[in-house]
Amino acid sequence: MDNDITRWINSFAGTNAIADGAMIAITQFGVPLIVALVVLQWWSGTDRTHVRHTAVCAGLAFLLGLAVNQVILIFVHRIRPFDAGVTHLLIARSADWSFPSDHATAVAAIVAAFGTQRLHGRACVFGALALLVCVSRVYVGTHYVTDVLGGAAVGLLAAHAVGLAYREGTRLDQLLTSFL
Repeated sequence: MDNDITRWINSFAGTNAIADGAMIAITQFGVPLIVALVVLQWWSGTDRTHVRHTAVCAGLAFLLGLAVNQVILIFVHRIRPFDAGVTHLLIARSADWSFPSDHATAVAAIVAAFGTQRLHGRACVFGALALLVCVSRVYVGTHYVTDVLGGAAVGLLAAHAVGLAYREGTRLDQLLTSFL
């Protein structure tokens, strides 16, 4: 079923130059755009201390999730779908293993951090952007759907772990959120 869904999403690749261009742009610039939007939260006009705490949580979850992915890659060696003949690749080849998707991990960690900190409106905006990034990874042919789902799960777990370990109002939090 994974191959079938992956193949179906990727089947649209190469059929419309505008859609291809949009998906390539999203896959290349989506994560940096979302990170920039998190950074801009630092200067929020409402509930500044809580939003800053959440931005720090998002950054920590992002980094923790990507670190966990590196450990997973030591043990899981899944070839990319384009190497397996499942997808048509629209971007440059990736040299590393396919599972889990770093892009999905990064964006899911950010969304989950905002969600767990009860900034639901912002989490929804980030979630919509994250969904585009995740779909784009399959569309351009570089990941299976389960690579993206696995990456998203790692991001969610990383955000949850950070939420348990990094508490709002602690001395460290007060120090970090007082900059600028």
